[in-house]
Amino acid sequence: MSIKEKIESLREELNQHNYNYYVLDNATISDYEFDIKLKELEKLEEENPEFFDLNSPTKRVGGGVTKNFETITHKNRMYSLDNSYSKEDLLDWEKRIQKNLGTTEIEYTCELKYDGASINLTYENGEFVRAVTRGDGFQGDDVSTNIRTIRSLPLLPKKDFLSDFEMRGEIILPLEGFHKMNEERVENGEEPYRNPRNTASGSLKLQDSTEVAKRPLDCLLYQVVTNERKYKTHFESLEAARSFGFKIPETISLAKSIEEVLKFVNYWDEKRHDLPYETDGVVIKVNGLQQQEELGYTSKSPRWAIAYKFKAEQVTTVLNEISYQVGRTGAITPVANLEPVHLAGTVVKRASLHNADQIEKLDIRVGDTVFVEKGGEIIPKIIKVDTTKRPKDSEKTVYATHCPECGTELVRTEGDAKHYCPNEFGCAPQITGRIQHFISRKAMDIDGLGGETVDLLRKEGLIKNYADLYELKKEQIIPLERMAEKSAQNMVAGIEKSKEIPFEKVLFALGIRFVGETVAKKLAKHFKSIDNLMQADLETLIAVDEIGDRIAQSIINFSQDENNIALVERLKSYGVQLEVSAETLENLTDKLQGNVFVVSGVFHEMSRNELKKAIEDNGGKVSSSISKKTNYIVAGDNMGPSKLTKAQDLGIPIISELDFIEMIK
Repeated sequence: MSIKEKIESLREELNQHNYNYYVLDNATISDYEFDIKLKELEKLEEENPEFFDLNSPTKRVGGGVTKNFETITHKNRMYSLDNSYSKEDLLDWEKRIQKNLGTTEIEYTCELKYDGASINLTYENGEFVRAVTRGDGFQGDDVSTNIRTIRSLPLLPKKDFLSDFEMRGEIILPLEGFHKMNEERVENGEEPYRNPRNTASGSLKLQDSTEVAKRPLDCLLYQVVTNERKYKTHFESLEAARSFGFKIPETISLAKSIEEVLKFVNYWDEKRHDLPYETDGVVIKVNGLQQQEELGYTSKSPRWAIAYKFKAEQVTTVLNEISYQVGRTGAITPVANLEPVHLAGTVVKRASLHNADQIEKLDIRVGDTVFVEKGGEIIPKIIKVDTTKRPKDSEKTVYATHCPECGTELVRTEGDAKHYCPNEFGCAPQITGRIQHFISRKAMDIDGLGGETVDLLRKEGLIKNYADLYELKKEQIIPLERMAEKSAQNMVAGIEKSKEIPFEKVLFALGIRFVGETVAKKLAKHFKSIDNLMQADLETLIAVDEIGDRIAQSIINFSQDENNIALVERLKSYGVQLEVSAETLENLTDKLQGNVFVVSGVFHEMSRNELKKAIEDNGGKVSSSISKKTNYIVAGDNMGPSKLTKAQDLGIPIISELDFIEMIK
């Protein structure tokens, strides 16, 4: 046997032993024997560097140091899930799905919702190449060096699964390992970790992978993302992934109806405390991959999946004080400052009170004993008051009348739940908040500039608004606290690079009230430039699809404000993209203006997303369900029979993928 063959044979054998131990929980050799073989491989690799392989079992022990985690854009966006808390929520979701698909023949998968850190793993030519955190769903941090240390994760899965694909999953810290880590910390006189979820998440960003390797992290996988059409259902793809070496939890189950889903939910609501890791609910998915494609996504979530959250843990504590926070739009949020209390693995000191109506409804007062739970087990909220323990001298809460930051009298418009501070350009949290929104990842995505730095720049008088960023000089930044030449240089370079950000993101970055990402895209596509948008009247604005009176009036208010007009003019003068680029305009036409399309089936020339984009780029609208307003069905292979019947009943033209391509030529 040659040296190369010996190395490859040892790697294959050690990978199999790792799989047996960490995935199957069935060790076939002793730890001592494993270590001897690993040392033999390390020696051979050291003596024969030409056979280096980043995915060798010897790399599991760590050793790489990552000082800066590179930001990577996800090839396929990582959406968040809609949440449900009752049978009624699930029934409503099922009705929406049945309506969109035009059938009641739908199978579901039920999976436990693991409480850890979401991860996206990329495999190319059957080999692990990259691990990226979820981040904001659009982009995350490359933590590949740390992820390689997790023994249950196959770096070289068995052949013949898929070639190029992504695996989605959760990095978790099993309870036994978590408790053992804490015992060691207490023995060493260190503060114990609060909960497994935060500890797992924090482990991914440790700079030294050797330290990560010491932590008993695990990787539970729940989704295969690929363009290869090898598997027809979600369940089938996961079963195949398991057989090829991936750790897919055995708890996944098939369900034919919501009643069967609820049986699964009720069973695990009772039994979840017997699991070796933490879980906070169940994820229900439509099983058919073609049906998943048919249903598609909203701007935030897949329509084909929903999370059912187990009832949140509750505790009681005392409300010591009510304070008021000012958001970037001037919205005032009352905050309950509580006697610290342990809740779902963390110490809770504050909870949102939402608005004046909520305080009035629950009659919440300072000194009250209150019931607190984590909404969706994330954000603490007060759900009721124990009036039997109310102090005798208790006084009814009088809501704030003036801004806690600048003293301006608060306003509340009819139909609005919140009070607002109208001092938009003179209230510090609003100034800082708007700039922080402007530089955020989904907006101008300015590298080298964070929230704390923005606050520092404002306090030092270097910026008063987001346009001021473009006049910052390196020499002004270097003298600031915690700043060095390199960081100042990165900041200025990041600001300069933001001038390349496309108009739709700039429009979102401006922070116009009620104009979120999706609305900004629609407005950018329709009006093509900030000038056209700011000159539009109410009728012109509400004529745009899905733009109502509230959004339209907000845009008009923004456009008529002299401060905003001046800011926009300044941004133009710095070269910020405030119109759709000529290159993008070349690909936009009005050929399909006024036409509504439904895309159904499997396609060959273009992907479903490419088809939808082509419809929108040519002025058409994509709908997920067939109605009298539908003008065309673009039908691929295996179009749903119920959709076909409905289209024929309504007399809607059914065109092929090639017919559509001809239509937009």
